[in-house]
Amino acid sequence: MNKRQSFFHLHLISDATGETLLAAGRAVSAQYKDARAIEHIFPLIRTEKQLAKVFEDIEEEPGIVLYTVVDQALARQIDERCAAMGLPCVSVLEPVLAVFQSYLGTPAGRRVGAQHVLDAEYFRRIDALNFTMEHDDGQLQEEVDQADIVLIGISRTSKTPTSIYLANRGIKTANIPIVIGVPVPDSLVRAKNPLIVGLVATAERISQVRQNRMLGQTPGFDAEAYADRAAITEELTYARQIFTRHGWPMIDVSRRSIEETAAAIVALRGKGRQG
Repeated sequence: MNKRQSFFHLHLISDATGETLLAAGRAVSAQYKDARAIEHIFPLIRTEKQLAKVFEDIEEEPGIVLYTVVDQALARQIDERCAAMGLPCVSVLEPVLAVFQSYLGTPAGRRVGAQHVLDAEYFRRIDALNFTMEHDDGQLQEEVDQADIVLIGISRTSKTPTSIYLANRGIKTANIPIVIGVPVPDSLVRAKNPLIVGLVATAERISQVRQNRMLGQTPGFDAEAYADRAAITEELTYARQIFTRHGWPMIDVSRRSIEETAAAIVALRGKGRQG
């Protein structure tokens, strides 16, 4: 018998956007299937006045406190306030900073929001995101050779979210759907620059995802046929034949998260560059 799910408050205090804290908090929360975190995110906290307001909220709904604040005076206040309230409190970056300092032999510069500096890497990610959105779902197929990676597969194989995740890492990613009876574009077959990866999944998994899509209101849309496992199996067979014919690697996304799929794709790209 499943345990009843409990809830707890998770307070995330950051002097930047809070993305690092959110990722860390969710990664750990995911390990506790019977406890769900109610997230309270406090970004851009850089003054004592802002911090005071944060602790007014924490007092109303006490819980775990995680923070990334490089100003040591503010960090000390967070530690002291949490200690006084009897709340667990962790500086997420401090252990990592200590390791870096020990190895490199010099303290960190402690720049607020340093990970979001508008440098060349930042603009490379923005450029990749723009490219990926413009080349989603088979758009601008004639420009496919400009991509770093092209994802292909039948509907509901996570092509778009995986493309966006890769773009956030600065990788220009296009994705093209495979439909039975529709040949892959010549521009894709002729492409020399991108790594082309086929995404597949089990028919059961794709059927489940398709059933959850609210497409029934689309005029002429046949929801029953769209989620039919026999039809999906036929689509997958057709897709696999295309991948095999062109020698394109395949990744089964059935039991992979978007992050895991992206990591596998990046690994394939690394092997290609070494070869």
